[in-house]
Amino acid sequence: MNTAGTIDRPLTHDPKKQAPMKAATSEPAGTATPDFLTTGAYVPRQNRIRKMQLSPEAMARAHMHERLREAEAQRPAERLMAARRMQRRAERASLRARRALAIAVMQ
Repeated sequence: MNTAGTIDRPLTHDPKKQAPMKAATSEPAGTATPDFLTTGAYVPRQNRIRKMQLSPEAMARAHMHERLREAEAQRPAERLMAARRMQRRAERASLRARRALAIAVMQ
């Protein structure tokens, strides 16, 4: 079965193996306006523009990594607090058991 892929479900995800884009026949070539003018722009300027466009994404990624690091650092403290809470609960239960045994022996 040799069916052609669609835009949503291409045959392959490798861009090198996909068919090249064909120009639309309804519009003459070169009529589309560019996203932003780069005529006469130097390559470093183009890289700066690209970096500025990607900077919010990089900031969000750094923020997420910082939150993950804080969560990882907080986990041992939470475990220690839970262990101390359980230890106090066990000590109270032990005291109640001792008290109940002493009352039973005294009678």
